[in-house]
Amino acid sequence: MLAGYVLEVEYLVIAGGAGGGDGQNSGRAGGGGAGGYRSSVTGESSGGGASAESPASLFLATNYTVTVGAGGAGALAFSDEDGSNGSNSTFDTITSTGGGGGEGFSASGVGQDGGSGGGGAGFDGYGGGNGTTNQGFDGGAGASGGSSGRGGGGGGGASAAGTAGSGSQGGGGGNGVASSITGSSVTRAGGGGGGSDSAVASGGTGGGGNGGNLSVAATSGTANTGGGGGGASDDSSETDSGNGGSGVVILRYPAIRTITLGAGLTGSTATVGANKVTTITAG
Repeated sequence: MLAGYVLEVEYLVIAGGAGGGDGQNSGRAGGGGAGGYRSSVTGESSGGGASAESPASLFLATNYTVTVGAGGAGALAFSDEDGSNGSNSTFDTITSTGGGGGEGFSASGVGQDGGSGGGGAGFDGYGGGNGTTNQGFDGGAGASGGSSGRGGGGGGGASAAGTAGSGSQGGGGGNGVASSITGSSVTRAGGGGGGSDSAVASGGTGGGGNGGNLSVAATSGTANTGGGGGGASDDSSETDSGNGGSGVVILRYPAIRTITLGAGLTGSTATVGANKVTTITAG
């Protein structure tokens, strides 16, 4: 590649977060895992405790593929089903893996694997799903102890594992990672909180949704953060679990250059100091 014909681009690629699971009378559901988090921003971190990756080297006047992953759907009320995994986000050869769905009270009870893993269901201490290396952390296990251990595990986040359920209390979602790629520090890719019989389990910082309890509905992950949805509880007035938040692709490059978004992509570009920052939110 000839000097002057290559553009060095720093990127932040976050996949869609997963939906939370639906609990049932015996146990509460796990929270959805955050979408995988990959970053090449100098001095910052990728998910899963990894260091920043190398910037992308792009040819000028060349088209590159970008996909922004959708958030996974939360399980429907009274279904006892798992939340759906989030969808992958891509930028050229960089792929971040969608978050793992929170476990409902299904046959396995175990949280789904993903960028960050989904939380396990309560009652029998089911384990959380596995996160993807260098993208995110595992989901927390559900509480054990039968009817006295119903709390669902929290979904994993980009910087921390989901907290295990304990007794009737659902576990909190794992926290996300902060980045200043846009010029100000924003935390993204937090896991969803687990379902609970007692206090609401909080989603992880970075857009994770709160878990539900017997009187409060679970909430969804925040759009364009890759946050996981909260896991549902269960009673006669049960509501759906939380949906996962959509992902995002953010690119930073010298201000003398211009990146044009192709048809089907939604985004915006701002000048920040000596750089431009293009944020792609859908497509």
